[in-house]
Parts: sequence; structure tokens; C-alpha cells
Amino acid sequence: MSATALNRRTLLQRLAQFAALLFVGGGSAVRAKEPSQLDESSLPQLPPPQPDEDVLIRMMRELQRALKKPVHERRWVMVIDLRKCVGCHACTIACIAENKLPPGVVYRPVIEEEIGEYPHVTRRFLPRPCLHCDHPPCVPVCPVHATWKRPDGIVVIDYDACIGCRYCITACPYGARSFDWGEHYSDGTPRRAEYDQSPSPEYGRQWERKGTRSPIGNARKCHFCLHRIEKGMLPQCVTSCIGRATFFGDANDPDSLVSELIAKPNVMRLKEELGTEPRVYYLV
Repeated sequence: MSATALNRRTLLQRLAQFAALLFVGGGSAVRAKEPSQLDESSLPQLPPPQPDEDVLIRMMRELQRALKKPVHERRWVMVIDLRKCVGCHACTIACIAENKLPPGVVYRPVIEEEIGEYPHVTRRFLPRPCLHCDHPPCVPVCPVHATWKRPDGIVVIDYDACIGCRYCITACPYGARSFDWGEHYSDGTPRRAEYDQSPSPEYGRQWERKGTRSPIGNARKCHFCLHRIEKGMLPQCVTSCIGRATFFGDANDPDSLVSELIAKPNVMRLKEELGTEPRVYYLV
């Protein structure tokens, strides 16, 4: 079945599901997952603070401290130091492996830029996850309210509500959204690879990609590895960065590392003139 035919079929099925929910549920088709309650006993155990400890340990300690606050008092942000990024794409691959992403769905591409003129030429690398804007253009265009912003600032997608119209993909000025066409890496081979059958852990649920069920036919995007955050772990792209160029934490915590970094004079955000107020900052 072609991608176009699959998309048309999936869209019709989602529209029918949405209409049924409206009829049965009294007008609310969105069943958004509320932020889960913290189970402190399940958090990873960390060593006592050390003056020379790895920055990852410090960020995990700050993350766990933030999780003890009410959800609406957290302000998750990401900081990426472009001076340290070497363009290894480890974050891209780690994200694909963590979220079991199919072909064509990439949450964290690394954009390469050539600077200067021969023979004085250098390259700069710019990782670009979803920016989780404070004023996200993708939210108001969704006709079924399948994409929304949590109290802690993470923009999420309700796969069960998404009908695959892709309005949000068009509205995003950063190109941070992908569409799941239902393809697999082992398409055209004698048997389906084990990796293609692994469920995705996104949003705290095991999503199996079978037939035309969600998340096939859905818009998909980076969610700061929400399923990891709520268990006291950093996003996978942060832990896999070999140059320690990516930082994550609660900007409402004045003692956090990210609060220190976003206060520096060499910080910038992408397309600030649009007024989207991204929560991903870059050090240049």
C-alpha cells in the first residue's frame, strides 16, 4: 500500500473515531494524559555531591529536586553549547533508539553549516529538537486539540486524538515535527526485523506500530523524553552527548545549571522575532 493511500485510509479512520468520541463522550474527544505523581522510591539513587562530579550527575540531582515540586512550578528548558558540539550525531541516533523511531521520523536532527571562504572554512553544527515554545504555533491549529502544552511547558501530542491532518507540521516554523507513514526499516525483506516490532515508550505507554494504529498516521515530535524525566532520568540526547554540549533542567530553580547558562551574555534562541518564546537556548 502506498504512503498516500495509507494516509488517506488512516485519516478517514481517525475522523470516524473522533466523531464517535464526540457522540459518546459528550463533546470531548481529547483524553490528555495528566502529569503523573512522583514516586520518590523509584528515582535513581545518586552519590553525595562532589566538587568535581560529572555534570550529568549534577543535572540529575537538580531534575529530581524539581520533580518534588508541583508540576506547574517547574519550567523545563534545554541549553545546547554550539562551541562544544562536534557533529557526531550521537544525540540523533540515541533519540531514535530510545523512542524506537521508524524511517523518516527524526526528533533531533543536527543541522550542519559551513562558515567562511576557502581556504579558511569551518563547520558549525546545530542540534534542533522541538523547541517547546511558550507560544507554540502548532497548538492552536490542531482541529481536535491533540497537541497541547503541559503545565511544565512540554508540548505533547495525544496520539489517540491525532487524526493525521498535519496542520501542526505546516504551522511549526522550526520544522520540528515529523509524520509517521507506517514504514519500517525491514520493509522489502523476507521478515520483519525485531527492532521494527519494539514498542515505543513515549508518554509513559508502550506503543506498538501495527496496521494503522497509533502512532502510525500521527504527527510525532520530541517531547524531551518525558517518559524518562518522570522517572528522574535526563533526556536521552543529554546523556549520550560525548562533548557534554547539551544541558537540561528546571529554569525556575535559581541554583540549577540551566539557570546559570541562560543568564550568560552569549545565549540566543532561534527565530526569536516570531514571538514563540522557545525553551531551547543556544550558547554561541
